[in-house]
Amino acid sequence: MDQDTSPQPQPDQSLVEPSLPTLDLERNGADPAAQATFTPPAPASTAAQTPEPARRASGKPRAVAELVVTVAVAGLLAFLIQALLVKPYKIPSGSMIPTLMIGQRILVDRLATHPTLGEVVVFHPPKGALVGADGVCGNPDQGYGHPQPCDRDSGGASSQTYVKRVVGLPGDHLRIVDGYVYLNGKRENFGYHPRADAHINGFVACSPSESSYCNFPKAITVPKGYYYMMGNNRGVSDDSRYWGPVPQSSIIGTAFFTYWPIGRIGTL
Repeated sequence: MDQDTSPQPQPDQSLVEPSLPTLDLERNGADPAAQATFTPPAPASTAAQTPEPARRASGKPRAVAELVVTVAVAGLLAFLIQALLVKPYKIPSGSMIPTLMIGQRILVDRLATHPTLGEVVVFHPPKGALVGADGVCGNPDQGYGHPQPCDRDSGGASSQTYVKRVVGLPGDHLRIVDGYVYLNGKRENFGYHPRADAHINGFVACSPSESSYCNFPKAITVPKGYYYMMGNNRGVSDDSRYWGPVPQSSIIGTAFFTYWPIGRIGTL
């Protein structure tokens, strides 16, 4: 069960190559030979200069400060990316087998909160999804044990996080037979392939005898602003069939990439 160089200006040559002062050798009739003898000023006392080890020591606090600022900025950027753009998730259950296996990791586009048909999304299920073994429908005459799948949530989003596939958009007419979704009169062509996936460990296909889970032959209409969510592992998935569609406001984002394990890296 369930739950991303302009060229540098050339330096001023007058500062790079200053003209040397010209000695006035003839001034006041002085002997040129005598005037040419120039005594340079005494060098400044070395005591006034900062020793090299001290200069190196004074640079250490600056280096530490730069490192701290760099780490802080990197952390802030990572936080903003997760909060606003892309966020990683780990798959905790088998409801999306074989598309997503237990422990697989995905990236979710947090800006993509208006998914299209067939996309895999992460969302907060309604509170009714957490009640009992199969959840609670907002309409007591629908859902588990009834001929219609649930078309009304029980009100309010939970804090849990689920991942499912969008099988119905706002306004779609939907019914379920043997685990297949019939959307506006046509059987779906995405997500659920019981014969091809029967050999996959953990996959449970719907059985015609499991009417309470896999057969809801009477159609419903997905309410405006809501999305119908189902897992690919139809025989065990806890989804909209039992606790209703999900409002757009509860959608966290659309999964677009899987990065772990390495053998499953790719787009979704």
